[in-house]
Amino acid sequence: QVQLVESGGGLVQAGGSLRLSCAASGRIISGYAMGWFRQAPGKEREFVAAVSGTAGSTYYADSVKGRFTISRDNAKNTVYLQMNSLKPEDTAVYYCAVRFRTPYYSGVRYLHQSDYDYWGQGTQVVVSL
Repeated sequence: QVQLVESGGGLVQAGGSLRLSCAASGRIISGYAMGWFRQAPGKEREFVAAVSGTAGSTYYADSVKGRFTISRDNAKNTVYLQMNSLKPEDTAVYYCAVRFRTPYYSGVRYLHQSDYDYWGQGTQVVVSL
């Protein structure tokens, strides 16, 4: 069993930056794909970014490409989401997730919630004008 805990959310003005962290405990996440999703009020949860278990490949939703960067620090068992040039439409609860079913695989285009096995509880991001 793994526990994922997101942190780093908060209130920021449009154009600002935040870095979200997703710390894993109970199991090593090195070698497994990780993803970030978000859910805005009244909307379905949507894919934001993913990083592969190996090779460091990344994939982004078009809405965040060029502004957000996903990275991982295997020594810290943590995945990050650096968010720059934030917009009010980025306001949402952000969730991280891990995919254990394909270990040590370079695939990264896991865009659906069903592609992942465990989820964190989320961290709120609010971007004001």
